[in-house]
Amino acid sequence: MACDASTSCRFAFALVALGGLWAGPIYADDSYDAATLEEQGAVIGDIVLDRANVFDLSDPAENNSFYRIANLIHVVTKDKVIRKQLLFKSGEAYSKRITDESERVLRQNQYLFDAKITPLRYENGVVDLSVATRDLWSLQPELSLSRTGGENSTTIGLEESNLLGSGTRVRFLRDEDVDRDQTIFEVSDKHVGKSWVSAVIRYSDNSDGHSNGMSAIRPFHELDARWSAGVRLWDDDRREALYELGKEAAEFQQERQYYSAFGGWSKGLQGSRARRWTAGIVYDDNRFEPVIDGSLPAAIPENRKLIYPFIGFELVEDEFETSTNRDQISRTEDFMMGKHVSATLGWADDSFGADRDALIYFARAERGFGSLQKNAVLLSGSIRGRLESGKAANAKLSVNARYYRTQSEKRLFFTSLSATVGQNLDLDNPVQLGGDTGLRGYPLRYQNGESKLLVTVEQRYFTDWYPFRLIRVGGAIFADAGRVWGPNPVGEERKSWLADMGFGLRLALTRSASRKVIHIDVAFPLNGDPTIDDVQFLLESRRSF
Repeated sequence: MACDASTSCRFAFALVALGGLWAGPIYADDSYDAATLEEQGAVIGDIVLDRANVFDLSDPAENNSFYRIANLIHVVTKDKVIRKQLLFKSGEAYSKRITDESERVLRQNQYLFDAKITPLRYENGVVDLSVATRDLWSLQPELSLSRTGGENSTTIGLEESNLLGSGTRVRFLRDEDVDRDQTIFEVSDKHVGKSWVSAVIRYSDNSDGHSNGMSAIRPFHELDARWSAGVRLWDDDRREALYELGKEAAEFQQERQYYSAFGGWSKGLQGSRARRWTAGIVYDDNRFEPVIDGSLPAAIPENRKLIYPFIGFELVEDEFETSTNRDQISRTEDFMMGKHVSATLGWADDSFGADRDALIYFARAERGFGSLQKNAVLLSGSIRGRLESGKAANAKLSVNARYYRTQSEKRLFFTSLSATVGQNLDLDNPVQLGGDTGLRGYPLRYQNGESKLLVTVEQRYFTDWYPFRLIRVGGAIFADAGRVWGPNPVGEERKSWLADMGFGLRLALTRSASRKVIHIDVAFPLNGDPTIDDVQFLLESRRSF
């Protein structure tokens, strides 16, 4: 009697033979679920990798010459790249929690569409596991034109996110937008060698300066991780502008050098929670000066040199939910529903070389409520800033709420509210609201101040239309409303409630490692000033619906 290992066999059998009872293998099925395997103390045996190429040639709709050639020239992710990301090994006790977390780790990779780990066979206390993954097309020519907030951006280049199946990402591109022209070269790897070290090297030659950096970080890569460490080095020189009603009103040149090193420790997952501590040191030097041959009035922020040790704490709760057709189209999405709290405190002092004494603080908290299968609310909030001579400096309190209501498999109601309250902000850190920050019917950076509120309402639609087996199609009807409060340092433009409404298409590139969702929107501003076009056309790519 045989059983296809790629399907679930729904039987167990026994064979009585010559005076004894011989128990045959029990194949994983609904009667031997994860809870049963854990209860019986199952030990992991063979780990079988099922690495699928970009196109499924067993599907008649994808078995043609174009898809066969695409599969032929694509290098499937190597076995060792998948195996080193698994949080379990042969010989260890089976745990559904750990296999679920391993799935989430694999799905974080840009070059994988999905990952699924399932029991394959159970015999004599040993369970074999299947790790099924599907690759995405990783070599991507970058040739795009986008329009947001009345401004155009173009990108030309080439990106390989899974070089020869190794998981290494290489990017070379030319990007031109309203702020600057950039020539960028970047190499990154989330798992250097056989380690969990994530390394990035980036070089950018810009029309207004440069932006170069590197980092090597060993993060808390799993809930039960016991330590982390890392270094970051960043050198940035750029022209920045301050805005009034969507138009540049003043400018300055900023040069920033940022270096940090840290180490972290934890007792791992205890019950359903992991508590982590981090300590390190930061060098953050920001210098400002007028733009050479500038064409706008100069508005020069105060120089800041902050050198400080810090200590941090993080609490992560093991509560996650998977879903589809929420922020993506027809792909598995992972949402954290449990508590996630983090905070850091640092002290800058002139004895360390800083230009002031200051308490630097940051805290963030997030939590989900309900179920994404029906109704769910995802809340997050953060506070950051400095305390100098007993007074708040560059202080920002931000809150965000997202609500998902599942109406059917193909329809979803979504609304979000985000608010920011600022106090004594640095000149180079204004609060902005416009076409590039969620108010789709208005120019980018249209309102500027110290605080803001933005509300978005969307009716989302997910269709079965799948052109060329490459693009998933969705749509949305939306409305946005918001405003900014507080002074704008370069003008006193009219500040009032602004609103827009519109509709658009969503195109998800389901075979591309970019994971981009292309937005094609038509937005109508409802109460802007007379200089704004009555209809705004937007074309952009985002990471979500």
